Amino acid sequence: MRWLVTGAGGMLGHDTVHELRGRGEDVTGVTRAALDITEPAAVQRALSDHRPDVVVNCAAYTAVDAAETDEDRALLVNGEGPRQLARACAARGARLIHVSTDYVFSGEARTSPYPEDHPPAPRTAYGRTKLAGERAVLAELPGGSAVLRTAWLYGAHGRNFVRTMLELEATRDTVDVVDDQRGQPTWSADVAARIADLGATAASGVFHATNAGEATWYELAREVFRQAGAAPDRVRRTDSRAFVRPAPRPAYSVLGHDRWRTAGLAPLRDWRSALHEALPHIRKERS
Repeated sequence: MRWLVTGAGGMLGHDTVHELRGRGEDVTGVTRAALDITEPAAVQRALSDHRPDVVVNCAAYTAVDAAETDEDRALLVNGEGPRQLARACAARGARLIHVSTDYVFSGEARTSPYPEDHPPAPRTAYGRTKLAGERAVLAELPGGSAVLRTAWLYGAHGRNFVRTMLELEATRDTVDVVDDQRGQPTWSADVAARIADLGATAASGVFHATNAGEATWYELAREVFRQAGAAPDRVRRTDSRAFVRPAPRPAYSVLGHDRWRTAGLAPLRDWRSALHEALPHIRKERS
C-alpha cells in the first residue's frame, strides 16, 4: 500500500512515518510547510501526486490554551482541514485515519473509562474544534475512515511531559506536579504502531488509542523518576489550583478500548511497560 502522513513534523507524525518505513511500507510524510490541509486545492494536488491508499492525518492545531482566543483558526485546522482530506480521499477511493483527542469529552464527574460511543461534551475550544473534525471525517467518508482518539502523548520528538520531567530531574531538587487529573500516559510510538496495524484492516469508526491503565500526572512523574534511577519522593503532590490555565484540563481522561476487538486487534499495552521501553529513546534524542 501507499501511505501519506500529514503533520509528519510532529511527534506522532514522525513516529508514524518511522513505523511504516520500518515495516517496508511505501510512505510519504508531509509537514505543515509542505501541505496546508485547510487548502482544498493543495489537498487534492497532494493526493493526486502521491496516490495514497491510506492517508493518516496527524496535522492539528494543538495549542490548547491559545485556542480559547483563537478558536476560528483552530476550527479551520482541526475541523475544516480533516473535512477536505476526507472529501479528497472519498474522490480517490483512499482510506483516512484521523487522529483526535480525549478533549472531546468533558472529563468531569466520571470514575470509569469513557467508551468509544459515549456522547462527546467538550469544555474547551480545542475540544470543540477536534470534535468538529471527527464529525466531518465520519460524515464525508463513512465506512472508509477511522478516528483514533489519543491522550497524554509523549515521545522522543518534541516537547512533552515525560521529557520535561527528565530535564527537571537533572536540574531541580524537587518538582511539584498535580495529583487531581487522571488519564493514560501514552507513548507515541505505540500509537504509530497501532495506526500501521489499523491501516492493514478495513475497520472503520471510532477507536481509543491510549496505553492501558491509568495514573495522575503526579504518579506519572514519580514513575519517570523511579525508572530514571532517581528518588520518586523528589516529586511533590499539588493540585490544579497551582497551575491555572486559560483552558480547563479534564479531571478524568481515561478511555475505554473495547472496539479494538472488532478490528481483530488487542488494546495497547500497560503504560508502565511502554514508559520503560520509551525512556532510552527519549534520553538518546536529548543527548
